[in-house]
Amino acid sequence: MSLLKFESMLKTNNIYFFDLVEFEEIIIHYLDVGKVSLAKKAIKLGLEQHPASVDLKLLLVELYITGNEVDKASNLLVKIEKIAPTNDEVFIQKATINSKKGLHKEAILQLKKALTITDDKVDVWSLMGMEYLYLDDFENARLNFANCIDVDFEDYSALYNIIYCFDMEQQHEDAVKYLNSYIDKNPYCEVAWHQLGRQYFILKMYKEALTAFDYAVLIDESFIGGYLEKAKTLEELGNYKEAIDNYLITLELDDPTAFAYTRVGECYEKLEQLEPAIAYYKKAVHEDPLLDKAWVRLTNLYYQLENYEKAGHYISKALKIDEDNALYWKYYAEINLKLNFFEEAINGFYNCLKLDEKSLEIYVGLVDVLTFLGEFNEALKIVFEARKLYENFAEIEYRLAGLFFVLNKEKYAKNHLINGLKIDYSYHNILNELFPVVLNNKKIQKLIVNFKKAME
Repeated sequence: MSLLKFESMLKTNNIYFFDLVEFEEIIIHYLDVGKVSLAKKAIKLGLEQHPASVDLKLLLVELYITGNEVDKASNLLVKIEKIAPTNDEVFIQKATINSKKGLHKEAILQLKKALTITDDKVDVWSLMGMEYLYLDDFENARLNFANCIDVDFEDYSALYNIIYCFDMEQQHEDAVKYLNSYIDKNPYCEVAWHQLGRQYFILKMYKEALTAFDYAVLIDESFIGGYLEKAKTLEELGNYKEAIDNYLITLELDDPTAFAYTRVGECYEKLEQLEPAIAYYKKAVHEDPLLDKAWVRLTNLYYQLENYEKAGHYISKALKIDEDNALYWKYYAEINLKLNFFEEAINGFYNCLKLDEKSLEIYVGLVDVLTFLGEFNEALKIVFEARKLYENFAEIEYRLAGLFFVLNKEKYAKNHLINGLKIDYSYHNILNELFPVVLNNKKIQKLIVNFKKAME
């Protein structure tokens, strides 16, 4: 009624009288819904009718802070403190201003003053906990949030913050002890059971985690987070069919998510049931076309099925989403090799190198394609680049030998061939695959035979 009366007054320009409580309710409502201009009007009129009201002045301070008028807020607080030196809200607002300035230690000092005079210690402890979090002082933050829990066991925000502090300090065993103690006093709290399961999961105590998640979903059968974590735990235990069932429950409880579809696909993949795996990955990308992980999963499955055209189609989708992913370019190169699209394969390998993916496999793959296409000088350049990283590797030495023979630099070729034979004699057969003309050379055959005899 007060709100309707106030808004009616604004429309008619009539001035009505409101008592102090009515003004506070009107102002707080407008602040809560973000109607700042109406809150300002209400405060202005309120102070005209109740000029001595400390509470209205404090609401004005809050308004100033919301509008980043920090200096105005600070100056008004100085005046209010002289009138009401024992008003806890004065120190709370001072703390808020300090916090906005990044002065978190000063904010804590103000909150400690508020704590000595307030009747609502829980709110102050909560604010102090947040200030300690800003300072990465997780122990003190946790102690303040724990004070909140001691007063109100259903303060789940404080509970989450306590566990967050344990997580940040990697004190997972201590988190388990705290949660078990909490559950002893509040056994039907699904949030606590869920958090306990998370801690056991981190500690790789999967059976204990599963029990905790079971309790969480027994207490609240619509607890989506509980089912998700239970499914993940079942995956770790190798119970993929049951994991699938729990992921599917989350899809029934809420709108489908690409994450859940992908996890179901992964479970089917682990069960070696590729058709349903593909079906769920397709559902995932339909739900979220920008989920490159699902596109890559599809790529890998079609690669396994030797359907390289579809594999190439899906890896291209992933690359459109993340063209700076070297692993995707590696898949792209390997798939195009299978399709005999050699220029595309070369492009894929070069992109890997540009993205600092310089594994021996990448270098060898690129050199072999270049060699096949007869681009011997470019291949030689790449091999030398690889040799800087992979010195004394047979894969490098034999390719250098083959390339130098092809380029009629027999002396260099023989030196690298001997190096290769010393490192791994049996690997010389690679020459037959890549440079068959080299092994047809009688001098080379003799060199290899003599080296073998010397080894014996």
